[in-house]
Amino acid sequence: MSTLKIFLIEDDPFFGETLKYHLRLNPNYDVHLFQSGKECLENLYLKPDIICLDFGLPDISGDKLFKKIQEINNAIPIIIISGQEEIEVAVDFLKSGARDYIVKNNHTKDLLWNSIIKIRENLNLVQEVEELKEKLEQKFSFEKTIIGQSDAIKNVFIKINKALNTNINVSINGETGTGKEVVAKAIHYNSDRKNKPFVAVNMAAIPKELIESEFFGHEKGAFTGADSRKLGKFEQADGGTIFLDEIAELDLNLQSKLLRVLQEREVIRLGGKETVKFNARLIIATHKDLAQEVKKGTFREDLYYRIIGLPIELPPLRERGNDTLLLAKYFIDLFTKDNKIKSISLSKEAKEKLNKYPFPGNIRELKSVIDLACVMSDGKEILANDLTFTSINDTSFFLS
Repeated sequence: MSTLKIFLIEDDPFFGETLKYHLRLNPNYDVHLFQSGKECLENLYLKPDIICLDFGLPDISGDKLFKKIQEINNAIPIIIISGQEEIEVAVDFLKSGARDYIVKNNHTKDLLWNSIIKIRENLNLVQEVEELKEKLEQKFSFEKTIIGQSDAIKNVFIKINKALNTNINVSINGETGTGKEVVAKAIHYNSDRKNKPFVAVNMAAIPKELIESEFFGHEKGAFTGADSRKLGKFEQADGGTIFLDEIAELDLNLQSKLLRVLQEREVIRLGGKETVKFNARLIIATHKDLAQEVKKGTFREDLYYRIIGLPIELPPLRERGNDTLLLAKYFIDLFTKDNKIKSISLSKEAKEKLNKYPFPGNIRELKSVIDLACVMSDGKEILANDLTFTSINDTSFFLS
């Protein structure tokens, strides 16, 4: 916030001009002095950031003017300046929403100065929070985050839109590197739960013996090393979304415990007796075919039907046509921005090479290839020879 617009309502001309002069010592304060409540109300269209209000005005009492301002815009911070020292009056104003109550004396100027500084700091914080929220929403707006125009990715957009309007479970399936967590975050941050936690758990990364503690939490003394209470992932996600990545890696014994938690929507911490309710949306992801895992006996059928919800199949990059070049351009721009270097273009031959390669590692592999190509290029254009593919899954491309 650069310029702060301050309304000063004071019927004593000398005292009002004194306060106005004092406040204007800060060049970023735009101070408007009015001598009546009517003048103040008539000029509220100017949208003041702060109002400093004299309690004793000739045309309307301070408390009535205070209420009228609140009725018009209760978000404007109001400071009461009064000759009355009664504690009850000050308490009533503060209970009604006044930001401060300052008594008229030799210290009024300094007290008002300090009060405005505190209010401005708070306004700046509120503005920063709003800007961060806006950036967060923009960042995870799925049509900006998920780059692509192919029919395959448009079908994913349709499914995401379907997921946004309800709390249905979502199951995301796709090869490694297709962007499953990006889709999960896009659903969360575009839903009504966006201001609540998004808790991601990679099932394959947690040792088997720690999964129960991570999922459900534990009480102090529940086991050796449990020095304090720990909230589990489901509690942490309360009100928001819990994302269980690589769900197929979960041990069969723990699958039954997870099923109960999802059915009852409550957990019991390890070493505890109290049941803790939670309200979190479930999104799961896997690169495996869960139906086949059920047939093989490695995944519980009842859990499968509990979590499957709305299925979203992420297409591999090789099936997304020109999306490869759109993503390549996006990653080039991202790399040049992060490294503060000039923009780099893709040569015709480089584009052809990218379109021919099957990308078994999908989007994650493409980003790695592009980052290296930016480093290997002359800083102006990426040539075909700057593109290095190091896939361990498919060697046929290198032999052709």
